[in-house]
Amino acid sequence: MWKEQNNQLVREFQFKDFVEAFAFMTKVALLAEKHNHHPEWSNVYNKVEIRLCSHDAGNVITDKDRKLAAAIEGV
Repeated sequence: MWKEQNNQLVREFQFKDFVEAFAFMTKVALLAEKHNHHPEWSNVYNKVEIRLCSHDAGNVITDKDRKLAAAIEGV
């Protein structure tokens, strides 16, 4: 579930291993490009943390963030 922290939507995803985590990131990268909205994220082995906010709107959560978060849920 996505949490709102410091004007960002934040979620951590955990996978079986690094390969699954990286495959997920690849799918999210394609979605982000399609939405023209790119996440701040980090990956350590089987964990991926994603942070979404709209920098062009003053670093706050906007509909762009909520739409991308919903699309990521479908991965």
